Amino acid sequence: MMRLCAPHELAEGQSRGFVIENEKLFAVRKDGQVFAYRNRCPHKGISLEWLPDQFLDHSASLIQCATHGALFLIDSGECVAGPCSGQSLDALACTENREGIWVEV
Repeated sequence: MMRLCAPHELAEGQSRGFVIENEKLFAVRKDGQVFAYRNRCPHKGISLEWLPDQFLDHSASLIQCATHGALFLIDSGECVAGPCSGQSLDALACTENREGIWVEV
């Protein structure tokens, strides 16, 4: 397991990008739970964010690909709108404890 950050460094309703062992990843906290994914849109294989740590749509309720506007559910990574509808982001096993937020890469 690799440590992403301290728990307080990912606030509720926020997203954050990371690079671990040359892999681009991101994490989102929703309803107190952390979800982590590879930072790669299934449509074109490109990074999702338009600005650093900006992975969510304007309502912060969906993950959004900045390039073609695909929308993904935060809790499953499933694409619900856009060019990769029906596909999913590559989810990572994620745990959280007092020391940090951890992912299995």
